[in-house]
Amino acid sequence: MASGILIVDKPAGWTSQDVVSKLRGVFHERRVGHGGTLDPMATGVLPVFLGRATRAVEFFEHAEKTYRATLRLGMTTDTQDTTGTVLQTAPVTADRAELEAVIQRFTGELEQLPPMYSAIKINGKKLYEIARKGGEVERKPRKITVFELSLERFDGDTAELLVHCSKGTYVRTLCHDIGAALGCGGCMAALRRVQAGAFSLEQAVTLEQILSAPDPATLLLPTDTLFAALPAKTLNAAQARKCRNGADFRAEWPDGRCRLYGADGEFLALASCEQGVVRTVKSFFAV
Repeated sequence: MASGILIVDKPAGWTSQDVVSKLRGVFHERRVGHGGTLDPMATGVLPVFLGRATRAVEFFEHAEKTYRATLRLGMTTDTQDTTGTVLQTAPVTADRAELEAVIQRFTGELEQLPPMYSAIKINGKKLYEIARKGGEVERKPRKITVFELSLERFDGDTAELLVHCSKGTYVRTLCHDIGAALGCGGCMAALRRVQAGAFSLEQAVTLEQILSAPDPATLLLPTDTLFAALPAKTLNAAQARKCRNGADFRAEWPDGRCRLYGADGEFLALASCEQGVVRTVKSFFAV
């Protein structure tokens, strides 16, 4: 059975769940999950976890993301992007210097009000389901971090932004808020995710490439790719036996998390070492 991580270049018009459903059929694997939802209009890096690799999704949930976003100034919509209904238009008088000055106010730790057109649930209902019926409910601001926000291009009413942000950041809300701060309104016209955690656009494959591949499994990255920044430890026979049985064992290793491998190179587990005691955090070996 297929097991690993597939970095998909999600096409516009597909939901993240659409991609997951398609790949279930391609790989004939029921256990498939994605690492971070992209709106249907968005494209770019969507890590998809298959088989035993789905056990690693929880360690990807807080991964930082980087996007290229197109901001359309002078237009406000109900969805905060160009797919929505236009609520208001206004002339754009800001120049590049004014836009760059406003952008700087949206870096660092911020509180962001989630949009009504989002999948957040309140009282068991998704906000976008309420919004589509014309409703609106009170939302609480969420803490996010924008690590970097730079202006890549500006031609009068359209700007391209590079956004490096924390999990939970709505880039279209960022576009909406920047437009509001300029006084002319704004919305997101395009979004492309270029980085998600350790995975970049250079590693991504299109659905066309996946569907035309003689053996799509050759496109999968090993599960331990997700933990590549952690030190790797090869276990002796006794240690490997305890690891497979879920038992702790002793080793004179530095404190912290590490990757555990068998003598044959099989990735066995993500582990934590504390004062010489090694404990399994999550196992990944084939049963």
